[in-house]
Amino acid sequence: MPSLLELLRPDRRLALHLPVHGRGAALPPLMQRLLRQSPGSWDLPELPEIGGPLESHGAVATSQARLAEAMGVDHCWFGVNGATGLLQAGLLAMAQPGEAVLLPRNAHRSLIAACELGGVMPVFLPVPFFADRGHAGAMTAEGLRQSLAPWPDPGRPIAGAVLVHPTYHGYSAEIVELIELLHSRGFPVMVDEAHGTHLAFNAEQDSPVSALVAGADLVVHSLHKSAPGLAQTAVLWHRSQRLDHERVQRSLARLQTTSPSSLLLASCETTLDWLLSSRWTSLFEARRHQANQLIHALREQGVLFHPSDDPLRLVLATGQLGVSGLDADEFCMRQGVIAELPEPLCLTFCLGFARHRGLAKRLQRIWQALAREGDGVPLPVIPDPPLQSTSIPELTPDEAQRLPHCVRPLAECADQIAAELICPYPPGVPLLVPGERISAERSQWLQSQHHRWPVQVPGMVKVLA
Repeated sequence: MPSLLELLRPDRRLALHLPVHGRGAALPPLMQRLLRQSPGSWDLPELPEIGGPLESHGAVATSQARLAEAMGVDHCWFGVNGATGLLQAGLLAMAQPGEAVLLPRNAHRSLIAACELGGVMPVFLPVPFFADRGHAGAMTAEGLRQSLAPWPDPGRPIAGAVLVHPTYHGYSAEIVELIELLHSRGFPVMVDEAHGTHLAFNAEQDSPVSALVAGADLVVHSLHKSAPGLAQTAVLWHRSQRLDHERVQRSLARLQTTSPSSLLLASCETTLDWLLSSRWTSLFEARRHQANQLIHALREQGVLFHPSDDPLRLVLATGQLGVSGLDADEFCMRQGVIAELPEPLCLTFCLGFARHRGLAKRLQRIWQALAREGDGVPLPVIPDPPLQSTSIPELTPDEAQRLPHCVRPLAECADQIAAELICPYPPGVPLLVPGERISAERSQWLQSQHHRWPVQVPGMVKVLA
């Protein structure tokens, strides 16, 4: 087994995965220039002239104030613990211990962890499910209206709501209508836009709207999942009309390191400045055009994709060939192509912002080889999970994990309360959350997931004793 250091050296394999800078090829020019300088010159502490995300003075504070003004919001904070840390800080700023928060069923596991940390009850709202792909779609305004009628009663105040836009696969929510509906109910809204950072810096009329434009109170952008920053970089944007600045600042202070990496902070600043430049607009449109051309060329050759709202995310329909996306992923790795997300019925590639010459022919050859591997009989669809209505766990996630538990086979878990998270990663969308009661239908559905996804979905689960 090679060492970690060896694995970080230049690699000839094609990187169709995150981070989207393509192993450095699409990093902002100023960041590329910095990384060519003396090794370690950028590894600095919070010197007075540098400061940090929570300091009132220094270069970081100046950059954050300047960028907040440029984006038309009240505050912004750079994050060096990825979108994860900023999502958690945002949720804990909205909801206090003993309160509840509305979460879409496709919320990231980091938000469940925040509920655990803060003693917050998640109230889950259903999202569409694509049986032919085996994963969740994006929330619609009509779906949210139906979810809130009758009004869910978790037995405690509901402090706010979180939305996901777009999803890991690039499906866009009806974000303007969703935010308006939740604001009309008096809720502050945080949007996990980790996979849609580029939407806030794109002027194209046919592109989905960013949650920043739609008026969200908090928006979390990853700067490596959908912008060309270094891994672990992110930004939190804040409008203070419905959520107090000091609450957000205190929440960030609880979760952020006191020794942030100066390199990662510089990547936040440089990436955002690059996204605001005219050169970025030209580069992004070129990559978007190339992606659409690639999709058209591959479809002409019979390659099957599931439609997405983001042409930079290609969802290959391997299940139509009779081939699991998990097996297709292993095959691609052997062919020198690293995908982003394997699932039982599909394989998602992230094109990112680097240019990939000859990619159409390469993917066409892979598809033809996979067709020879499969039997041509499409794999059975994955039935909708029994989660098509608003659901409230019987215990908060932190309560469930503190109580005595035992381990049982999924087949014996009907009517038991879960004491652990079941969550394939990526994409990090929980299938079961601590504190939820497992119905017989849920138990059967989870068993079917285990048979298709035996490593990611365990056959044994912790339940309360």
